[in-house]
Amino acid sequence: MTVAIAGRAPATFEIKSANLPLVALLLKSCDLDALSRELQDRFGDSPDFFDHDPLVIDLAPLGGAAVDFKALLKLLKAYRVLPVAVKGGNEEQMRSALQLGLAAAPEAALTPAPSRREREEQPEPAPAVAQQAPRAEPVQAAAAATPPASALVIDKPLRSGQQVYARGRDLVVLSMVNAGAEVIADGHIHVYAPLRGKAIAGARGDAQARILTLCLEPELVSIAGTYRTSEIPLPEALRGKAAQVRLVDDKLVMEPLNP
Repeated sequence: MTVAIAGRAPATFEIKSANLPLVALLLKSCDLDALSRELQDRFGDSPDFFDHDPLVIDLAPLGGAAVDFKALLKLLKAYRVLPVAVKGGNEEQMRSALQLGLAAAPEAALTPAPSRREREEQPEPAPAVAQQAPRAEPVQAAAAATPPASALVIDKPLRSGQQVYARGRDLVVLSMVNAGAEVIADGHIHVYAPLRGKAIAGARGDAQARILTLCLEPELVSIAGTYRTSEIPLPEALRGKAAQVRLVDDKLVMEPLNP
């Protein structure tokens, strides 16, 4: 028997559907010590990379391996992410996650970085190509980023030990980035002065991001996780010159701005 309960709508609340942008962790190993090391290598120098972002954990690569969810959640929260859901696990994994307050999110879809064929502009061959260095990719964006409305502009020199992160937008630096300083952006990085520290563009996986500077002398440049350090000398044609850095076929390409 169906019973209809009469009455007016509640005055104190409403229930509606909502879409939440998530960050996704594609968990490839149950070795939390190894995961901790790789997270430290990737994000240890960038404490503000995440800002309490909700996160879904994809367990599919693990098969049926047991997961210490309590230790995993503690580790992830140290990097300012908030695990809220899991997907891809077997019955036992999902039950263990549920007991710790994680929801099941089988419908959450992971969005990989665009392939070369999917990019709007096909890059032309470039004179200097850096080899792709090995990198850890523990965190992957679950949804395409919204184009930034404006750039973060820094008009003072950045000294050793200073770090600037343009979250969700481009970064424009009008003064020198000294050795030991670090500039990070989810979009492009423009340095209208010598770049002598670290520059990390496309920090959340935007493979189309670029680094542009009037004087290329960096300790490290990175786009979407592919990086090159000063241990690999720059070509004479680029060292100290106006140049740009971009990705072509998952390799860093460096070329003069005024060839």
